[in-house]
Amino acid sequence: MLCGIDVGGTHTDAVLIGPGGVVACAKLRTNHDDLLASVREALSSIVAVAGPAAIARLTLSTTLTTNAIIEGTADPVGILVSGGPGIDPEAYRLGGHYHVLAGAIDHRGRQTAAIDLDAARPVIDAWVAAGVRAFAAVTKFSTRCPDQELALRGLLAGRSDWVSLGHEFSGRLGFGRRIATACLNSAVWRVYNRFCDAVEQSVADLGMTASINVLKADGGTMPLSVSRSLPVQSILSGPAASVMGIIAVCDIAEDSIILDIGGTTTDIAVFAGGAPLIENEGIAIAGRPTLVRALRTRSIGVGGDSAITVSRQAVEVGPRRLGPPMALGGPVPTLVDALNIQNVIAVGDPRASYQGLLAVAGPNGFEPEEVAEAAILNAVNQIRSEVAALVREVNDRPVYTIFELLEGRQVRPTRVYVMGGPALALSALLQDAFSEEVVVPESFAVANAIGAALARPTFSVELFADTASGRLTIPSLGVARHVAATYSPAAAEGEAATSLRDYLAAIGTDAADAPIETVELSSFPMVEGQELVGHNIRVACQVRPGVSAAYKQAVSKSC
Repeated sequence: MLCGIDVGGTHTDAVLIGPGGVVACAKLRTNHDDLLASVREALSSIVAVAGPAAIARLTLSTTLTTNAIIEGTADPVGILVSGGPGIDPEAYRLGGHYHVLAGAIDHRGRQTAAIDLDAARPVIDAWVAAGVRAFAAVTKFSTRCPDQELALRGLLAGRSDWVSLGHEFSGRLGFGRRIATACLNSAVWRVYNRFCDAVEQSVADLGMTASINVLKADGGTMPLSVSRSLPVQSILSGPAASVMGIIAVCDIAEDSIILDIGGTTTDIAVFAGGAPLIENEGIAIAGRPTLVRALRTRSIGVGGDSAITVSRQAVEVGPRRLGPPMALGGPVPTLVDALNIQNVIAVGDPRASYQGLLAVAGPNGFEPEEVAEAAILNAVNQIRSEVAALVREVNDRPVYTIFELLEGRQVRPTRVYVMGGPALALSALLQDAFSEEVVVPESFAVANAIGAALARPTFSVELFADTASGRLTIPSLGVARHVAATYSPAAAEGEAATSLRDYLAAIGTDAADAPIETVELSSFPMVEGQELVGHNIRVACQVRPGVSAAYKQAVSKSC
């Protein structure tokens, strides 16, 4: 059986899914001071039902890396870069430990200026003395030749805990994106690996032998062992779990809006023709564009635990979360308290909800019921407004789905799918606010954990072959070898697919449940002195995000 755990801002959800459907589920309060404790508690509750031997695969969705970046608890990173002619690397300066070195590689992977390792040594000495132990090394066009980045890693050997190299993340070009991605990856490496250590220990303590996976931002999974080197890929795995959850529990064929209303935020996604949109070039993290491919989502600070603010002019919900609802012992009234006294839901102690709203309503000339009604309306209107803004934004530029580029395609949603704890309670109010049909799936409360459990692995590779120079590279797999002048595009496509298949097998992924497809194949003639000297070949292969077909049949319902 498959287990999925989604660690959210308010709740940690867990499900166990077998061939016949959902076997067990749990919804627990997230311990923000100890996320691992939340995972351990959720996992223990599932093991108590099924036993440790019944769980074959565990997939986690965690906010750990996102929180580390947002809260400023990530490690400082020493960043060594080399650009050569053209774009000035200073344009991408990050943090307080950033140094530009002489050295250059051209677009064909030829070294035109050696990297200045001697100049790097005193810089590294100073950073190490200042306590820096995480590093990133990025050179322009390292995807065509990683030798200079590898030399910098060698220079840092024994002096660093971790070094992220720019060419390891993607074969796509983008110097600034590559710098930001490598930097963020090293910044969260330590906190993420401590979490991995503890997860593995918890699984062992419970007597489980399940394989452990982590959900990525693009809606796919990767083994925990692989994620240790690529923790930046786990950023935004929470919203990705929402998208994969709705794919798992519903058969969506039309343009749609997906709302996952949690305790802290509402995650919004858009589907075009039944397929989720994706940030094809990479998302921006902490304001910096990266190479991290992610499902296109938006999060707003409106959820069941969002604090209510009252003034004589307005009643507003969020974006702050200051604790649980007053009905559950919290310090300030929240959206759940408003729903409580309007008899939309019945959570905890309704009297505490009433007293909390009375305390903020009276001094501003309102009755508690008036504040509750205004708060609910404000929350619904915020969601509706953000959905409209996201759809407009999507329609202002080319639309990328996980399947294809839809040039000139306008997204016109006809349905709004709602999931998360407050989904059913708010469904009627949302239907009043939206002209589209509002649908609440049967498994709305734990759909995100279902998405984590059933998501299949994703990975992509880019192969570059320059037959004139006789060089072939697959940057993300660390492949670099000689290639013959007669090497053809067909041979390149076959090698890229085979290399990806071999990699998936090496990390323990069943390629049968992860079909490989070619998404780009190009070959350009290279001419020197009016003579054809070779071809520049590029192939991109991928495993597209999706859910396990066999288990989807067990959990999918008519929506």
